[in-house]
Amino acid sequence: MAKAKRYLNFIGGKWVEPSTGKYAENRNPADTGDLIGEFPASAAGDVAQAVKSAEQAFARWRLVPAPRRGELLLKVGDILVRRKEEIAQLMTREMGKIIKETRGDVQEGIDTAYYTSGEGRRLFGQTLPAELPNKFAMSIRQPVGVCGMITPWNFPMAIPTWKLFPAILCGNTCVIKPATLTPASVALLMEVFEEASIPAGVVNMVCGSGSAVGNALVNHPAINRISFTGSVEVGRKLAERCGANMKRLSLELGGKNAQIVMEDADLELAVEGALWGAFGTTGQRCTATSRLIVHQQVHDEVLAMLAERANKLKIGNGLDESVEMGPAVSEEQRQTVLEYIRIGKDEDKAKLVCGGKALTEGEYAKGYFLQPTIFDQVKPGMRIAQEEIFGPVLSVITIKSLEEAIQVLNDTEFGLSSSIYTRDVNRAFQAIRDIEAGITYINGPTIGAEVQLPFGGVKNTGNGHREAGTVVYDFYTEWKSVYVDYSGRLQKAQIDTESVG
Repeated sequence: MAKAKRYLNFIGGKWVEPSTGKYAENRNPADTGDLIGEFPASAAGDVAQAVKSAEQAFARWRLVPAPRRGELLLKVGDILVRRKEEIAQLMTREMGKIIKETRGDVQEGIDTAYYTSGEGRRLFGQTLPAELPNKFAMSIRQPVGVCGMITPWNFPMAIPTWKLFPAILCGNTCVIKPATLTPASVALLMEVFEEASIPAGVVNMVCGSGSAVGNALVNHPAINRISFTGSVEVGRKLAERCGANMKRLSLELGGKNAQIVMEDADLELAVEGALWGAFGTTGQRCTATSRLIVHQQVHDEVLAMLAERANKLKIGNGLDESVEMGPAVSEEQRQTVLEYIRIGKDEDKAKLVCGGKALTEGEYAKGYFLQPTIFDQVKPGMRIAQEEIFGPVLSVITIKSLEEAIQVLNDTEFGLSSSIYTRDVNRAFQAIRDIEAGITYINGPTIGAEVQLPFGGVKNTGNGHREAGTVVYDFYTEWKSVYVDYSGRLQKAQIDTESVG
């Protein structure tokens, strides 16, 4: 048997062994016999080395004109296009989602590279009128320094690029800790940076656990920004720590997203959306459709259509082009989902319509597979209707009106993505106004994002910052106000009020 590839950290433009000398295996969740590689189990000392490299690179990188930084990101995008299939194949092996989705994941990175490259010529400031004569006023953006990124396993290419590309476009340097379950995709991204001739030290990668590497990133005094995507529990701890150190933090956390289906909806379209939203990526998206809020007049028809199609979904290894749903990312994640299914069965009178079991026989024996699962007769206060499951479990809730539907949708601690299916434009705009979420789809599923729009949510979904779009540049820059007084004399702002002319 061929020896598994041993990956290294990427620090200062070089591939570096971890100071611990320790490595952890990364295996395919669809076939645990497939060993993808061994990855560094790094320590705080490795983070310190990466931060030092980033600090040194910042002194030079911040002076590179932003349009030139954008041109280098354009080159990164071109390389991602060329290596798209290679990266997608590896990502499916390490994360499990089907090949069509991992190609989409890489495409998101490509789109982000191209979009961000153009922002190199649009890092707008403002010119404003000054209150005194012979005085000029403007505001400009400046880079913040070294940024730390902690990324999740469900989008191993898209989310790292959402964080890294805007940060380096603004003139910052970065240290990223990839998810322990999906470091290979980020390692390939480092290869892309290397091939694109991004200067050494601008981007650094340190692999390892959250307790060792993540904590070291958050606690390092030279890191000025932390961007984290993950659980609410961890996000709260990071907020406390960063707050104590006056360190700026961007959080993108959980979701309990709902799709509303009104009685006037195109039911065929609504069912397609619910199926894709609930079971795409095996439900392992922060924007996954976890609740289906259905008007009582169409409930039976929608449920029958949905259950029939869910039972027919082809489950298996995502490298098979015909497979429609892959495994859970790990046995731990599968057990979490199975526990929520048990909770759903025990709660009040929730009815298990389909699924509800792990798949462990035959072709599924070496992977972490689950059946697509649907519960009906779910009440809004049940745990399966309130808590993020992060798996292929859909709770169906029946309502009698649009107002009730919106009330039920809003009745969680989260507010990331939402959806409503209706043919009534007035209802659509009422939903846009009243739904408490960062994203609202009209006649589309809750999953999916475009890089030119801000991504994020309200309530416990985050802390107000957004990924993507143009607003992300407010997180990775500091505003500086500049006054140029060419009067040749001392003018006292807020004091000199004599009339002019």
